Amino acid sequence: MPRAKWVVASLTVALLSTTVVVLQRTEGGTPAAAGTDDALPSRALGLSGHRRLVRELEQSGAHGPGEVTRPRRVAAAEPLRTVSGPLRAARPLRLRIPSLGVDVPFGGDREEAAWDSGGPAPGAAGTAVVTGTGLRLGELRRGRTIEIPRADRRTAVFTVVGISPGRVTELDEPPGRAQLRVIGGETAVLARLTGHRSSS
Repeated sequence: MPRAKWVVASLTVALLSTTVVVLQRTEGGTPAAAGTDDALPSRALGLSGHRRLVRELEQSGAHGPGEVTRPRRVAAAEPLRTVSGPLRAARPLRLRIPSLGVDVPFGGDREEAAWDSGGPAPGAAGTAVVTGTGLRLGELRRGRTIEIPRADRRTAVFTVVGISPGRVTELDEPPGRAQLRVIGGETAVLARLTGHRSSS
């Protein structure tokens, strides 16, 4: 090979190598490892934006091409509606005391909660009486809530107004008001109906 052709070939190889290094650095990274998709100067091929986008999607855990991302449904809590009077009578289904982590059915296998069906239904006018075992009512405080999901797809929400160490509350219980007396062990709790929400 004549000397002039050899010089031109050497300069061409050097120029191409320098161009590849400069292009790789301007894309924000170090020279790509051999065998990867970015081993060639992707910007020179017009693919740098596409590959960068694919890389970012893969790193963020997004779905691949062709997959449809559906928004997650987040169950929103039903708003609490205040009441101006008692609710219609309906059979109670469960006893919930959120602050104590209590959520038990009425009439379950272990009879953790029972409603005195001879009296008013929880949420109806009068004082409904509920008894239970293992409810830890002594840990309850005034202002906490007790919830009773009912068969009419309403949850009656009561606010605790008094706690008595005896099984019988000696608190004022005016007639006509919807109230709830919960008795567990040697503790009795009196709560008044303050609202309701739709049950799921």
